Amino acid sequence: MKKNALSSIFGPKVRKRTISYVLVLALFAVVQILRSSGSLSRQITSLLVPVCAYTVAAIGLNMNVGVSGELNLGQAGFMSVGGFSAVVCSSVLSGSVTSGPVRLLISIVVGALIAGVIGWLISIPVLKLEGDYLAIVTLAFGQIIMALINNMYIGYDSTGLHFSFVNNTLKLGEGGVMIVSGPMGTAGIQTLSSFTAGVILIVIALIIVYNLIYSKSGRAIQACRDNRIAAETIGINVAKTKTLAFVVSAGLAGAAGALYMLNYSSVAATKFDFNTSILILVYVVLGGLGNMTGTIISTIVLVMLPEMLRFLSSYRMLIYALVLIAIMLISNNEKLKTWAEEFREKHFSKKGVKTNE
Repeated sequence: MKKNALSSIFGPKVRKRTISYVLVLALFAVVQILRSSGSLSRQITSLLVPVCAYTVAAIGLNMNVGVSGELNLGQAGFMSVGGFSAVVCSSVLSGSVTSGPVRLLISIVVGALIAGVIGWLISIPVLKLEGDYLAIVTLAFGQIIMALINNMYIGYDSTGLHFSFVNNTLKLGEGGVMIVSGPMGTAGIQTLSSFTAGVILIVIALIIVYNLIYSKSGRAIQACRDNRIAAETIGINVAKTKTLAFVVSAGLAGAAGALYMLNYSSVAATKFDFNTSILILVYVVLGGLGNMTGTIISTIVLVMLPEMLRFLSSYRMLIYALVLIAIMLISNNEKLKTWAEEFREKHFSKKGVKTNE
């Protein structure tokens, strides 16, 4: 009984997800202790929610790039769709739903659903492409979304939502408010996000991704990644499986965007540009393709590092670049990989919990 109980937590099939959950909860506990004791600076505290948002977006992108094997450079575009959708939803519900956490939950769900639907629509033509062509099209999608939102005006009054494009022609009634003001982005939005909500969202993202990876659909996605022709030969619907991974990735990016935007009273569409997509991709690559625990660690380190080095003024970005290069060299060092594999085999495989499988 004891072995069975331990194998359900530390067995080969669940060890990775257990490590991810333990890491997230341990970091949450440490941060809460430091916050309660006043040990965290205001600068670090202000980064807690953005770190959670970028972590969720990176986990979603890892599902697309690492598990499905499709290079997606439009993750920031899906964050933008989810974020602005959540802001509009939160503003509309501000009069009827007074509870902040409930409104945050509804807004995140709405942002994730809309981003997921957009991801599904985009996947129909996009996933017919492969390699560099797919990367270019997803990159173009992100830029198009940013340009569209940059020219969009959305207001709300007693008669409902009002939209205008390119030029602000909205005439709101008494008590009406502008939600999105074109290039100025959002303004005067009530901040609802919290670090606790961010950690819960990370855990939910991990549950979704891990359950998908270890399911029948997840194995089909990986089979399509490894050998598309062989997968088609044994009857796997390649288009359907790749679409599933793409939609899950887009939905998680939308939820991350919602969490991020509801942490600030003002955010412009230019925040979610090409550079943001590349940054999220960097988090995934440095953390390891298909490695969710590594993605969490790399995201935390790389988001925090520039701010922690701010006291070095103009040298901080140089050091940041050197750290990135060092991580890339270390992570691609065959000798270190061999040593890590031997260490894992020695300390976990032989002494690990034996299962009945």
